[in-house]
Amino acid sequence: ILDRLAGSLREQGASAQEVDAVLAPQPQRLGTVPKLLAAVRAFAALPEAPALAAANKRIGNILKKSPEADAHVSAVLLQEPAEKALHAAMEQVVPAADAQFDAGDYTASLQTLAALRAPVDAFFDDVMVNAEQVDLRLNRLGLLKLLHAAMNRVALLERLAA
Repeated sequence: ILDRLAGSLREQGASAQEVDAVLAPQPQRLGTVPKLLAAVRAFAALPEAPALAAANKRIGNILKKSPEADAHVSAVLLQEPAEKALHAAMEQVVPAADAQFDAGDYTASLQTLAALRAPVDAFFDDVMVNAEQVDLRLNRLGLLKLLHAAMNRVALLERLAA
């Protein structure tokens, strides 16, 4: 069924990347696919989209190599200004995006998450994720795991990366 749906969506003008991003997580209800796809297409048109899709892919690769990471962050262990800024931004943005997602407004959810581009970029520019101190490393991985989960609720955004 998903293969036939993917073909139909591509015939209607969606790119293979957009369709893959929506269908890869195997949505529970196929009736939501058109709204999910519309949200992904709107997100892909945003100037923040390429950087966030690439960051999401990078985060996914980091987490694959770090199975010990759990989705927990201790604010006490945040040391670098960029990781503090990302954590603070996520505390503001993610609950709003989650509420929009839960209300079925997938487009608004992704547009809200787009606000994380600058803090995500700064994090990767200024923070060494694989710190030698185990507690710092696990905390940073936890932050990335939470970010990855938030960014992939609507679709696998890494599939939009070039």
